[in-house]
Amino acid sequence: MSNYIVTLEAAWLVKSVDSVEDAMNIAISEVGKLLNPDLNFVEIEVGTTSCPACGEAFDSVFMAAGTGLVGILLEMKVYDAESEEHAARIAKSTIGKVLRNTALNVVDVDEFEGGKEKMGKKQQAEEEE
Repeated sequence: MSNYIVTLEAAWLVKSVDSVEDAMNIAISEVGKLLNPDLNFVEIEVGTTSCPACGEAFDSVFMAAGTGLVGILLEMKVYDAESEEHAARIAKSTIGKVLRNTALNVVDVDEFEGGKEKMGKKQQAEEEE
């Protein structure tokens, strides 16, 4: 059994915003409120997208008519998974139960060394399934 860091991507819609920064802040805040306190071990940040013309990376936010579509990255550690695919399924299941009706795509799965650190009871129960 191995330990993995799984990164998932979700698109979050934010209405009635004036700027890209507001859209990013509101998206992170809304997702954070849904995940906390039960899933406070999930790291949340705004994703990046590469410019198709020059290849430069920029924040993954699209604004139109006062509405923002924000690409959110969700990262969590999964302990004692059988494989990368198993770790991704555990992460999608754990986060997906809270973010209902939100598509989650696996961006990255990296194996790491180390044992279980401070982890919530809910995450331990999910991983034992």
